[in-house]
Parts: sequence; C-alpha cells; structure tokens
Amino acid sequence: MEIRIGIRNSARELSFETAQPAKEVEAAVAAALEAEAKVLKLTDDKGRIYVVPTDALAYVEIGAEETRRVGFIA
Repeated sequence: MEIRIGIRNSARELSFETAQPAKEVEAAVAAALEAEAKVLKLTDDKGRIYVVPTDALAYVEIGAEETRRVGFIA
C-alpha cells in the first residue's frame, strides 16, 4: 500500500510503499498525534524507517489495500 506524507512549507511530499495494513498505519499516526510525540516512525516494505517530525505534518494519505489480479479479464 502507498503512503504519502505532506510536509509543511515543502513543495514535495514523502511517498513510499509499505506492507503494514491501513489500520495499523492509521493507528500509528493517530497515536503519535494524540500523545504529542515529537516524531512519527513508519517502515516501508524494504525495511527502511522514515522518521517525520509530527509538528511538520501537513497530511498523511493512506492508499487503499489492493489485491493483485491474476489472469485475463474478458
């Protein structure tokens, strides 16, 4: 699933793929914001860790979980 994070005062956004379920990512973002944590940590599907300061978050877009289609579509 694709995660896109908008950073305040930046024209670019952080975008990466993760194997985490959407509910888990949503819970991590909500927990960091509610606890007024300094950083939000997320891991991509290759094991890289992204650390984003919570005060710089503009938005977090969580993509829909898709199943891959196999075969031909008529």
